[in-house]
Amino acid sequence: MRVAFAAASLLVSLCAQAQVTALVGGTLIDGTLKDPIADSVVLIDGERIKAVGTVDTLPVPAGATVISTEGMTVLPGLWDMHVHLMINGHADYDHWDKTYPARFRDTIMPASAKQLLLAGVTGARDLGAPLDDSIAVREAIRSGKIPGPTLFVSGPFIQKKPYPGTELFRWGVDSPADARAKVKRLAQAGVDVVKLIDQDQMSDEEVAAIVDEAHKHKLQVVAHAHRPEEIRRGLKVGVDCFEHTGLAASPEYPADIVAALRERTANMAAGPLFWTPTIEGLYNFPYVVKNHEFLDGDAWHEGLPPDIVADIKGSLAHPERISYFQQTPQRWPTLQRKFQQLRESGVLLLVGTDSGIPMKFHSSSTWNELDVWVNKLGVAPVDAIRAATYWPAVAMKADKDYGTVTEGKYADVIAVKGDAIRQIALLQRVDLVVKHGKRVK
Repeated sequence: MRVAFAAASLLVSLCAQAQVTALVGGTLIDGTLKDPIADSVVLIDGERIKAVGTVDTLPVPAGATVISTEGMTVLPGLWDMHVHLMINGHADYDHWDKTYPARFRDTIMPASAKQLLLAGVTGARDLGAPLDDSIAVREAIRSGKIPGPTLFVSGPFIQKKPYPGTELFRWGVDSPADARAKVKRLAQAGVDVVKLIDQDQMSDEEVAAIVDEAHKHKLQVVAHAHRPEEIRRGLKVGVDCFEHTGLAASPEYPADIVAALRERTANMAAGPLFWTPTIEGLYNFPYVVKNHEFLDGDAWHEGLPPDIVADIKGSLAHPERISYFQQTPQRWPTLQRKFQQLRESGVLLLVGTDSGIPMKFHSSSTWNELDVWVNKLGVAPVDAIRAATYWPAVAMKADKDYGTVTEGKYADVIAVKGDAIRQIALLQRVDLVVKHGKRVK
């Protein structure tokens, strides 16, 4: 009996050791305010991080699976706080919305999710898709049925009137009572956040009802900031996060909005006001419209059948004609000033991309956003990385489990060959992706 017990104990011990993985040797940017850790060791036990140290201070347990990160930068898995899984870079929204809804759940959204994960994005906020599809894809990822980042979903947009042909994923409201009913329906379905747009077309009472009802259900409200009045109304009723730089070709945000942002961010009791500027798609357009060899890459094909790939390619045959970007030459000179105004106002900027819009693929948008922040807009690399790791987890109230490479958190870790602090664009080719302790790339 004792022999059998000893044998069983040994088996349990060996199984426990087999679950331990050690990432050894790289320079760790852990997502906190700590300086980079050279010659780092990250011990992963099952899904979570067990310990973090260096080769001199943290022994690797016997029997652990060792993954060398020598010569690499190791960092938390990236987050993209504004993606659209239901679209994949196609230039014609009307065509896409009529042609593909039946393939969103089983084909298109899973392909988008997989592309994000392989690009090192282990967390994402999907802002706008049919409700049942959003929930189904999120749950399929959670259960391990399909690969993808940990998803936080909004389901359909809430707006005054849905655009023709978009009623499947855009819900209109016609009164404060209807606004509350729509939010309740989203909450009961299990969404993580409410997406609000065109709030300047609503009555004050309707906007207030949406935000109040969402907060009653402990749901944050994410709102468009395309027009000044959208921002004013959002601030008035307590929107939690704004999206996009917006304001078309206006050279800067109006003085009253800047003053209101400063007043809001000075209110420490209210916590941070988050803002996702989604800037790279516009900022990079003047270059990509003339240099579109990247369209011939196949990373964005991952998970998509040949007919959809061909359709996307065909829609992008003439980038200079894409209607979505026709005013970009006028908007482009204003982007740096608006971004700087947001930084100076005290809002907490998050990395998000609007990934899925024309020519913006889930396989590459996130690193492009980081690159623009660092190399064009003057954001320190570590600050940009925290805006794509730590702060998104805080924004989604998930920082107990995500956002840093520290003990007890889920082991969402990526690594890239070279010094990503010195050359942020190295993140375009992530070499190692670990999600919840499992090596997926």
